Amino acid sequence: MTHPSESILALYAGGDLGWLARRRTERHLARCGECRGEVQGFLAVTDNLIQSNALPVIPWSRMAAEMRANIRLGLAAGECVRSEPLSGPLAWMSNVRTLAACASIFAVVVAGTFLERPSPPSPPVAARTGAILRATADGIELNQGGETLSLLHARTGEVTYSAGAQGSMRAGYVDSDTGNVTINDVYVQ
Repeated sequence: MTHPSESILALYAGGDLGWLARRRTERHLARCGECRGEVQGFLAVTDNLIQSNALPVIPWSRMAAEMRANIRLGLAAGECVRSEPLSGPLAWMSNVRTLAACASIFAVVVAGTFLERPSPPSPPVAARTGAILRATADGIELNQGGETLSLLHARTGEVTYSAGAQGSMRAGYVDSDTGNVTINDVYVQ
């Protein structure tokens, strides 16, 4: 049989256990004489302390009545100081916190609208400058105003072309005879 701890028995003797723990302890005490003896010992110590004035008797009912009276007095005082609330459709705006919350929500919405608005797309570089940059079988070619500039590379099948969105093109290749790497970058401005 598992016995309750000494602190549980002391709390039971003082009437300070919760409902469930008190019921469990009472069931155990009904079957266990040893624990009943300990509870009787705790009760005797408490009675001795009260009789010798070492443990003051606390008038809990009087204190509870005083506390209730103080709470009622505080509530009545609060009612006296309370101002009459505004009425009508703008009554909610009387609260400073409400105004601050509404203003901050408005600021977030306005900022979000301006920050998320798509900017008009800028015309491509070729449309602004009239230049056309393209890759040919011989290299990179730039056409502008009827004139052509060509960067030719060595005859090799291993040319890698890449084009940038801002009007640039790169051709890179490895010379099979020498092993040299050549990279040509062309930018349109």
